[in-house]
Amino acid sequence: MTAEKSPTESVWERLEKGRRLKALRGGYAGYGSPPYGLTSVNGELVDHPQEQAVIELIRRHHKSGKSLQQIANWLNERGYTTKRGQKWQRISVKRVLDRMYGKNPSACQTHRDLDQEHQPVLSGLNTIEPMDNPPVDKFDRGMEIK
Repeated sequence: MTAEKSPTESVWERLEKGRRLKALRGGYAGYGSPPYGLTSVNGELVDHPQEQAVIELIRRHHKSGKSLQQIANWLNERGYTTKRGQKWQRISVKRVLDRMYGKNPSACQTHRDLDQEHQPVLSGLNTIEPMDNPPVDKFDRGMEIK
C-alpha cells in the first residue's frame, strides 16, 4: 500500500506534527541544521562560541567597507570554514549578514513563531487611490497596435 492510498497520515504529516509539538514545548524544530553561529543542545538553540567569533569578524570587515567576496576570500585564506566545512562564498557571507541585520528573520524561527498572526506586508494596497494622470511609459508612446 502506498502512502497516497493509506487512510492514515503520511510520513510528512507525522513529521510536521512532531516538529510543531517540539516547537510548542520550546525546542528547536527547524528544518536542517541550525544557522551559522547557533547549535542545538538538547533541542534548544544556543550560541556556538567559535562561530560567533567568526560572525563578529564578518561584521567588522563588512563595516569597514569590504565586499562580500573580499570577506569570503579573507576567511578562506585564514582557514575558516562554513558550518558544513566548506569554503566561504560571497552568498554564505551575505546570509550571515542578513540574519545578523534582521533581513532574514525566518532563518531562525521555530514553528511556534510561524504560527503567530502577522500583518500582511502589503496590507495597505487596497487604500491606494488611482492617479488622475498616470505617467506614460516612453516605450508606449505612439506604439498603437493596428
